Amino acid sequence: MKVKYFPDTDTLLVNFSDKRIVETRDLNENVLMEFDDHGRVVSITIEHAKQQTDVTEFTYQLAAG
Repeated sequence: MKVKYFPDTDTLLVNFSDKRIVETRDLNENVLMEFDDHGRVVSITIEHAKQQTDVTEFTYQLAAG
């Protein structure tokens, strides 16, 4: 998984895999979800990220299992 923030466009990109994107869905006017050919989420793009999220703080936790 890769998370990138682009301050020049205030865009947050979260990539879950490098699979080929075959479909993009607008969740709202600022959030896009992209899917592979099996319907799995490949990435999420959040435009105007400072208004939608707290991009100044990022926490990642991996559950033991």
